Amino acid sequence: MLIQKQGNDTLFFNRFVTAICIASNTTDPLELDKNQKAIRTAIFSLISNALLAAIKFVGGILGNSYALIADAIESTTDVFSSLLVLFGLKYASRPPDENHPYGHGKAEPLITFAVVCFLLISATIIFTESIHNIQTPHTTPHPYTLFLLLGIILFKEISFRFVHRKGKETNSTSLQADAWHHRSDAITSLMAFIGISIALIFGKGFETADDWAAMAASLFIVYNAFQIFRPALGEIMDEHFHHDLIDDIRKVAHSVSGVLETEKCYVRKTGMQYFVDLHLVVNGKLSVAEGHFIAHEVKDRIMAELPDITDVLIHIEPDTF
Repeated sequence: MLIQKQGNDTLFFNRFVTAICIASNTTDPLELDKNQKAIRTAIFSLISNALLAAIKFVGGILGNSYALIADAIESTTDVFSSLLVLFGLKYASRPPDENHPYGHGKAEPLITFAVVCFLLISATIIFTESIHNIQTPHTTPHPYTLFLLLGIILFKEISFRFVHRKGKETNSTSLQADAWHHRSDAITSLMAFIGISIALIFGKGFETADDWAAMAASLFIVYNAFQIFRPALGEIMDEHFHHDLIDDIRKVAHSVSGVLETEKCYVRKTGMQYFVDLHLVVNGKLSVAEGHFIAHEVKDRIMAELPDITDVLIHIEPDTF
């Protein structure tokens, strides 16, 4: 049953994104490359965040729930961050040029930093406004806001899973950061649901429960911001954490005739692609031409079997001097 439900959710979102592509006169998303797939997913995030922000604002005002209004504020910042992600993905997808021989992929983690800033700003706004509302007497939220929140929680959690999966498929740091916006939105909605439920169940004297829930949600947002920031910083700093990919690279290199050993292997992530520096050990008695041929054979095979790798720079080492 769980597998069937997840399959239905995936089918729904694939159809949703397909509708967006058709509306913008683009091709079917199944035919798009990774850059285009990431851009279409970012468009989905942008549209869904805008619609939900409007629904939450109206529901919060009519339902007298600041937790829901705080949730709407968080969704509004998501709209701007989704715009940044969309811009970053389009810029990062530009091909290499004279001034950017490695492409424009580093724009992705930079945009991710901006997304983190939006998360922190929204958390600060929610926290300060929650304190203000706790100190200001107000009435209990309306019960129907609970049903609205249940729908929002379900939709945002499915959105998180969908966008996060697309981010993994495309190796997009900024898209994965955008996915965590959906997760943080689901968390703030869950906290609002808990707070409103407490206010409705216990009645007079617990009117501020949803404000306390909004304050707690802001702390979750800060935590998520750190979770997003850490891998983006590692990408900017060319941090060495691509161990599984390096194992695959060495395995492919060893499959080429003439390769005796692999030594240094460094991997740098740029946008959705990887650049590799690899040292190969070959027979020291081979000619330069023979060593050059082996290096090209290794490079071609690595790029063929590991398509996420854009380029491989190979240095030949002799086994004897």
